[in-house]
Amino acid sequence: MTPHPAWSVRTDHTVYAVRLEPGGRWAETAAWGPLGAESGPSPYDWSCRTHFITPADAAPAEYLPYGLRPFGGPDLTVRRPDGERGLWWTFTGAVQDDERSLRLEFTDEPTGLRTVLAYEAVPGTDVVLRWTEVENTGSEPLHLERLDSAAVNVPVTAGARLTHLAGQWSQEFTRTQLDLVRGRFTMESTQGVPGHAYAPWLAVQDTALADGPDTPTYGVALEWPGNWHITADAEPGGTVRIRAGRVPHEGAVLLRPGSRLTTPRLACAFSPGGLDGLSQVWHRYERRLAGERLHRTRKVLYNSWEATGFGVDAASQLELADLAAGLGVELFVVDDGWFTGRTDEKGGLGDWDPDPAAFPDGFDAFVDGVRGLGMDFGLWVEPEAVSPASRLYAEHPEWVYRIDGRPATLVREQLLLDLGREDVQDFVTGTLDRLLTRHRVDYLKWDMNRPPTERGRPGAGPAGKQDLDAAHVAGYLRVLDHLRAEHPHVTVEGCSGGGGRIEHATLARTDVVWPSDNTAPLDRLAVQYGYLHAHAPHTMSSWVTDAPGVFDPRPRSLAFRFVLAAAGVLGIGADIRRWTPAQRAEAARWVARYKEVRTVVHHGRARLIGSPADPTCGVQYDEADGPRTVVAAWSTGRLDGAPLVPGRASRLRLRGLDPAARYRDEHGTLYSGAHLLHSGLPLAWTAAHDAELVVLTRQ
Repeated sequence: MTPHPAWSVRTDHTVYAVRLEPGGRWAETAAWGPLGAESGPSPYDWSCRTHFITPADAAPAEYLPYGLRPFGGPDLTVRRPDGERGLWWTFTGAVQDDERSLRLEFTDEPTGLRTVLAYEAVPGTDVVLRWTEVENTGSEPLHLERLDSAAVNVPVTAGARLTHLAGQWSQEFTRTQLDLVRGRFTMESTQGVPGHAYAPWLAVQDTALADGPDTPTYGVALEWPGNWHITADAEPGGTVRIRAGRVPHEGAVLLRPGSRLTTPRLACAFSPGGLDGLSQVWHRYERRLAGERLHRTRKVLYNSWEATGFGVDAASQLELADLAAGLGVELFVVDDGWFTGRTDEKGGLGDWDPDPAAFPDGFDAFVDGVRGLGMDFGLWVEPEAVSPASRLYAEHPEWVYRIDGRPATLVREQLLLDLGREDVQDFVTGTLDRLLTRHRVDYLKWDMNRPPTERGRPGAGPAGKQDLDAAHVAGYLRVLDHLRAEHPHVTVEGCSGGGGRIEHATLARTDVVWPSDNTAPLDRLAVQYGYLHAHAPHTMSSWVTDAPGVFDPRPRSLAFRFVLAAAGVLGIGADIRRWTPAQRAEAARWVARYKEVRTVVHHGRARLIGSPADPTCGVQYDEADGPRTVVAAWSTGRLDGAPLVPGRASRLRLRGLDPAARYRDEHGTLYSGAHLLHSGLPLAWTAAHDAELVVLTRQ
């Protein structure tokens, strides 16, 4: 008996194995897990005996069109000019030069649609990238109504434990879990960005094994800063099938004869070490995305927004800069309000020239004043936005998204530029080039504070021939790529009303991102706890402010806020003019402390210990090639001097240490690794002491 064709894609520690269905009509998952998991009977094996569904609907298929998979949910739906949507392809070839990549080709003769399923293992990580390429080799136009990037299959017994990151503006990245026994779970965004409600990230575990530190855990993350969806189906036969891809704004994408389309990449990750192990896979992957820029020092910044709002002028900014420099700040960023016409939310966007009234001695003299204090200089920009009262809108009203004969919706008193237009892209790149060459700017905070509403482009043909979401994404990425190429010294921070646009395409082109506008201590702890499940600490910008809690208003100390911000990339956003001398002195000590350990925080192995729901939680960072372990720890319970048992310290059980080694803290206390693993690191919380940054050095 001739075996069916099969292929394996290998990462450093995992394997993704694929085989061809006996009839050659589709590819299906054979194994996904640790190296060696492909040896032996496949956990995805199915009997081929089905009732009321087709074999393709029951199979652990890698990717199937409507026609072959009519009931379980197709990954590709193609509409022909006569309205028929079926597609019945056959396997036409495979290319595998090594075990790091694979390409499988399928062709539908009547339509001429050629589909390639692509796989690529990312060196130095346990991530396999998957995407799909479709080409219309026929003679008639085709409309792609569904064009997912990939589907992955996870074997389960009693159901799937799904972990996802949900929320809303100011409450992003809330770690949320549900058990899916049967049925469908979907999350998506049609806001032109990933959005605040869900992150394009999902982790899957077998409910029978969930919550253990050694639980096999699977994850996917979609690389796409536009409309998207991730759907999980608990299917008959004991698998959960995850589909992910972009969502066309117009409902379908036109694929003309001779045209080709490539879907966004879906990153697929596996770890045998539970959610904590999976997070470390994602952290390694994002460090690789950063490339050489990973080793650029992410400087301590001060942002003036919460101190001055729109009331920007040289005198007040320089006053803040002088105080910030005294705290050890390395970068001073002027937020919204520095440009002409920007006295409130209603004006100025699009006219990106420094306001001469705010800088009477000239903007360059102001910048030199900041730099003379020993700090770099940065600016906030919102390149995709335009104010109706701006000069830009008066000159180019056609540049905004609009539908003829329909009213325009203002969100935050602004409209959105159609960044899919090449002339708009040229305007944005030209504007940023001018700012970055005329003035000594080292840092840009790129914000986006509204979704597209009346998303149309009059004069560009019927909606069925447009793909505005993909065009905007391409324009956005083109501008970011331009910044990288033409201004490599400039650090770029990504922001969209907080954490509304954070995914791998953005993270590959920015240096840090802003997870949330909420900087209140306990609220922010929950945001950062969820964020670090999916993203690396070196990407996480975090500020110390005086903001009260929105969802959890319990007060916390300045130390709590500093340790929290030090868990990523430290910034300060409070009105430091109002701080007492004692607070400023304490802040200077924390800034100095952070500088001593930031390389460990940004490049070390991060482990989440406990959660914000526990009385004590923390993050452990192990130095990659050094002896240090840094532990950021917080008291999240009541601050009455008696955390759990009166007189007894709380303890964080650390992980991954050598039990036979000895570790010394900065006070000289010596611990065995076994003690820290078994009994835990003692933390004596009081009302005046609710956070610690502990540095342990292996002896």
